Amino acid sequence: MNAIEIRNLSKSFRGMYAVNGLNMTVPVGAIYGFIGENGSGKSTTEKLLCGHLVPDGGEMRLFGRPYTDAGVRARVGALIENTGCFPSSSVYANLKMQALNLGIEKPDEEIARVLKIVRMEDSATLKFKKCSLGMKQRIGIAMALLGDPALLILDEPINGLDTDGMRIMREILVDITKTYGCTVLISSHILGELEKIATHYGIIRQGRMVQELTAKEMESRARVFVSVKTRDMQGAKAVLQKAFANVREEKEYLCVYDVNDVESIVKTLIEGGHAIQEIKKNKIGLEEYYIDLMSRKEA
Repeated sequence: MNAIEIRNLSKSFRGMYAVNGLNMTVPVGAIYGFIGENGSGKSTTEKLLCGHLVPDGGEMRLFGRPYTDAGVRARVGALIENTGCFPSSSVYANLKMQALNLGIEKPDEEIARVLKIVRMEDSATLKFKKCSLGMKQRIGIAMALLGDPALLILDEPINGLDTDGMRIMREILVDITKTYGCTVLISSHILGELEKIATHYGIIRQGRMVQELTAKEMESRARVFVSVKTRDMQGAKAVLQKAFANVREEKEYLCVYDVNDVESIVKTLIEGGHAIQEIKKNKIGLEEYYIDLMSRKEA
């Protein structure tokens, strides 16, 4: 069973499609990285899934049931745009109001549970306005986790966080899936961070799904390249370009793409009279994969 199944989904605003024939599948237990440029339709899709917007057409199913089903809706938690907390109220008070609003039995126990998950059990009495950005994002996730949802939908939860804040957020999201079995749909522009936790990816553009793949598939499809440094970079570049199709100068290195044979590059440079100062084999990451995929789609 899949946590999310979307088929031919569409949503327009004043005649302009934000989501246009979107197809999307999120397996149960996945951390699904939802990727796309601003205006690609990510947030609109998430709002449609949460019932904040009404689609023009298409189908959305959650855990095999229509997304409008009251029983399945109760299994969804979300943090989209902001936490909606009262600034002058404490962390605990904000969570208590949300728990009561959801009709949760034993709200104090549930609040203690979610605060422990987001590592804020010692901050319950702190006023929301006194919390750092990272803490506020974790409070938002805690609110979304009230009631123990099976699906968590997060819109840009790591944007603006410092290095430590992003590390804590990564650990929390992995813990949510592994320990509590929750499926996570997360959008983010910080692809380097997303790459560290995502098990699946969906790449969207102009309201349409460009590609869905697992993290293992992405790694196997990611282009390999060899980076080289010599004393005469321009001379070495000219030599390499005669032997290899795709040679680029990037930062302090010459990068030879789609070549897995380091020995052939070494031989070419030595025969051309260039001593090698440094050479290493690399594989592009998620950000580079995304940029490369988008450039090929534009071609």
